[in-house]
Amino acid sequence: MNRYKGKSAFPSIAIGKIMVLKKQENTISRTHIDDTGAEIERFEEAKKEALLQLNDLYQKACKEAGEANAAVFEVHQMMLTDEDFLEAVKNIIELQSVNAEYAVSVTADNFAGMFADLDDDYMKERAIDVKDVAGRVVNILSQREGTANHFEEPVIILAEDLTPSETVQLDKEKVLAFVTKSGSLNSHTVILARTMNIPALVSTDIDILEEYNGVLAIVDGHTGHIYLNPDEETLSRIKEKQAGDLEERKLLQELKGKETVTKAGQKIHLYANIGSENDLGYVLQNGAEGIGLFRSEFLYLENRDYPTEEQQFCAYKKVLETMGGKKVIIRTLDIGADKQIDYFGLEREENPAMGYRAVRICLDRPDIFKTQLRALYRASVFGNLSIMVPMIISAEEVTRVKQIIQEVKDELDEDGMKYCSTEFGIMIETPAAVMISGQLAKEVDFFSIGTNDLTQYTLAIDRQNPKLDKLYNPHHPALMEMINITVQNAHKNGIWVGICGELASDLTITDTLVSLGADELSVSPSYILPLRKKIREM
Repeated sequence: MNRYKGKSAFPSIAIGKIMVLKKQENTISRTHIDDTGAEIERFEEAKKEALLQLNDLYQKACKEAGEANAAVFEVHQMMLTDEDFLEAVKNIIELQSVNAEYAVSVTADNFAGMFADLDDDYMKERAIDVKDVAGRVVNILSQREGTANHFEEPVIILAEDLTPSETVQLDKEKVLAFVTKSGSLNSHTVILARTMNIPALVSTDIDILEEYNGVLAIVDGHTGHIYLNPDEETLSRIKEKQAGDLEERKLLQELKGKETVTKAGQKIHLYANIGSENDLGYVLQNGAEGIGLFRSEFLYLENRDYPTEEQQFCAYKKVLETMGGKKVIIRTLDIGADKQIDYFGLEREENPAMGYRAVRICLDRPDIFKTQLRALYRASVFGNLSIMVPMIISAEEVTRVKQIIQEVKDELDEDGMKYCSTEFGIMIETPAAVMISGQLAKEVDFFSIGTNDLTQYTLAIDRQNPKLDKLYNPHHPALMEMINITVQNAHKNGIWVGICGELASDLTITDTLVSLGADELSVSPSYILPLRKKIREM
């Protein structure tokens, strides 16, 4: 028996035979071309075919993984229509009189290298996307088939790496798990796998050898291990663990619709975080009591231009109607830092996490903010809406936001449009907001603590910097005291307080968050039932 270690993307167990996925070696030959005009035309035709294929992948991913996770294929289409990329390909064909396959390959190498050299981890992952897009075009030009992904029986896929398009094309009924030698937990591939409930290990210390084909293996997503040719004792132990997982999921389903209340009678509101109206199915499937964080910026991230008032109104209306009177907290636009949108024209910053972002943009560009607020208040008549503003550091900001809200209401009154009164809250995610939370609590109806940003600002650690992973500690006593101060000041002033950061789904600290007096926890839909079980047993 051999055991290898990787980084787990999904905590589940798979037992089955290995299928080694060897990608075709796309050796690109440089060929002299006399008619460069005809070669450019051939490239244009291949590009059109690639765009059609990517649109098909987008539609498939929407059905299986939700619109937010399918957006990677919209990004791929945008890459394939990027003027800089296209011009670079055409220039190489014209100036060097070479074949399109070679021109695309060289351009992709240049662009991928440019992304890989950037400090930002998210941008480094875009190097893989460029290679994926270019490989698709080269395959079309060369009339090659893509990587095979149809198997006669369910298998554990072993590969050097998997691109997002390869992942979404996998037949989920025939894939038990996948294990890759490279890749990172920040990649779109891992996000897709997690959403599609495929156990996955990345950055695994295993060689991709043909001799592993057909070998019995175990993928333990709880520990991040893969076992090859497991002995009887290990196989028996893991099977027992797997049976426990299945039983746990079955028992969790019985908690749907039940209250989230401790044995001592302390009631906790358990809500879900979502990024798109297409995630509503996961919310209902897991029995959330409401939506504690609707990340409205995804409406902007998925668009190629500012979403209109009508477009936003329709999205908010759908969410409110679907939730049938349950609370829906929509966070106003939160871009900047690691969420960049080209059409906003934001300048590159040395330290974007502390830069021009979130409410700072909204107050500086009230036309964008008012469009969103009009859409929100128009939608308020269709359900139980609460509005939440991120990245507050002063009472003056809250006052200015409330003034703009009143201006929007006055405009709606003049237009004869109906709206309802809504709860108005702010996110507590800066130490400044914590320290003046007693003053801020007098101005709002609720707080929601964003522990991701609050942790990085409190500890002076950039959470996007992998070199600091060992120092990033969301359990730090200072953070616990920040939460305690916020909760106490909220309750003294008669308002409720929730937690919507990743810390809310950390079952190892649920007892502490509840004992500190949190009224609400908002987590990814898949964590709702395990968290409900944990709280009901407290």
